[in-house]
Amino acid sequence: MDVAILLYEGFDELDAVGPFEVFGYAEDEGADLHARLVSLDGTGPVTASHGMRVEVDGLLPDPGEVDLLVVPGGGWNDRSEAGAWAEYERGEIPDAIAAHHDAGARVASVCTGGMLLSKAGLLSGRPAVTHAGAIDDLRGTDADVREERVIDDGDVLTAGGVTSGLDLALHVVEREAGAEVAEAVATVLEYRRQHEAYTPQPAD
Repeated sequence: MDVAILLYEGFDELDAVGPFEVFGYAEDEGADLHARLVSLDGTGPVTASHGMRVEVDGLLPDPGEVDLLVVPGGGWNDRSEAGAWAEYERGEIPDAIAAHHDAGARVASVCTGGMLLSKAGLLSGRPAVTHAGAIDDLRGTDADVREERVIDDGDVLTAGGVTSGLDLALHVVEREAGAEVAEAVATVLEYRRQHEAYTPQPAD
């Protein structure tokens, strides 16, 4: 599985780095899963919401070349000039998300990255969750808002605030490589998984 984690100015560090590390450990455990940090223009460093500067691996691949696109949040609740709010208003990232989904990629969001999925039109009528501070904003959309930590609706996955990205990534690892690999990764991280993902329909 080819995973692209889409970075942008003002993304929340843990939203992206948590899943990236989970996927990296899963690959070390033999999972057929490789994650890359990408951006729309392929340049870096990208400055995260708390000042961490991250070099990306390159440009977001063309639609059809990614199996899973992970979209972090950050900068939504305070309407920051850099972050999910700014990207929601700009529209380029939501357009890219929609294009990848249309081409067959699964799309996953962490925290307020869910608002970018909403802007992309992926959450209409579907169960979804986001950071608690943005729940009312999500309720103002056509999404079927649920109080869950991780929601797996097949081709679209959403997770709540920040640390829930670890649970989302571990869920993906379990779905793709099995419970034994996911448990091995959680053990290395010394992380106690928080609840099972809510799956309203059978995962592919």
